[in-house]
Amino acid sequence: MSDASIEGLAAALDLQTVRVVRQIAEHGSLTAAAEALGYSQPAVSQQLRRFEERTGIALVERVGRGIRLTQSGRVLARHANAVATALEAAAGELAEIRGLRAGRVRLVAFPSASATLVPRLIAALGAAHPGVAVTYVEAEPPEAVAAVRADRADLAITFSYPGDRDDPHRASARGLDVRAFGEEPIRLVLPAGHPAAASDVVDLSAVGDDPWIAGCPRCRGHLLELAAAAGFTPRIAFETDNFVAVEGMVAQGLGVALLPDLALAASPRHPGIVIRPTARADVRSLHLVTARGAERVPAVAATIAALESVAAT
Repeated sequence: MSDASIEGLAAALDLQTVRVVRQIAEHGSLTAAAEALGYSQPAVSQQLRRFEERTGIALVERVGRGIRLTQSGRVLARHANAVATALEAAAGELAEIRGLRAGRVRLVAFPSASATLVPRLIAALGAAHPGVAVTYVEAEPPEAVAAVRADRADLAITFSYPGDRDDPHRASARGLDVRAFGEEPIRLVLPAGHPAAASDVVDLSAVGDDPWIAGCPRCRGHLLELAAAAGFTPRIAFETDNFVAVEGMVAQGLGVALLPDLALAASPRHPGIVIRPTARADVRSLHLVTARGAERVPAVAATIAALESVAAT
């Protein structure tokens, strides 16, 4: 293809067409794409028709009562996120010139961050840049990484455990920016009066015969790994993602558990439990996940800076 032909196609592309194709690829229909964009279906169809008239390239084709992307449509969809991020970065730089008086950040984070890091982050960002709008959705790390990849979120706060075979920051985060910004200790939660509570630091083998209360699937996996390293297989009696419920169960003597610091900080300490460090000083890592180049968008950069400041205090 000649340089002139390439320039002509580039000139015919516009952000709205890119957004339409991206939503069709994600949702599978014109109706769902229109709804996601907040447009009517005829408006979306007209957008595609105008592009086809300008270029002679069809982006969708009919299959029965539905539609699907053509090969050309699939090519454009593959580049859609990068194109949208680049254009949003350009718009963001213009906003920076205006003193960051406008912008938005779509934030997603795991549950125990919802009651600890996230409120402080939103408050700090609002104080420094009141014109920046923040939306927030709660999700576990795999879903949070997927949200960034699908452009449903600008920034995800996630965690990972050392040696996690299902670490969502590996293959599933390929092509995204992942940066660690801190660690949080993992603590052993015991019923008040438990014999192991007499020690300042507890080796997990000392509670190997106790029933255990386990959390999310990845937290259970980490428990199994730590238990194996300590020489036992935990007898998991109860499972719940609700860390307040975990504390309540432990207080009633139903078992012991491991909880990270953010979960313990998210609610008042139950009077019936005792918290002890583990002998191996176990931790999990905290991460920020964004699209590549997203830090060039001032609102995202400001959010990252605010989070790093909040996490350091």
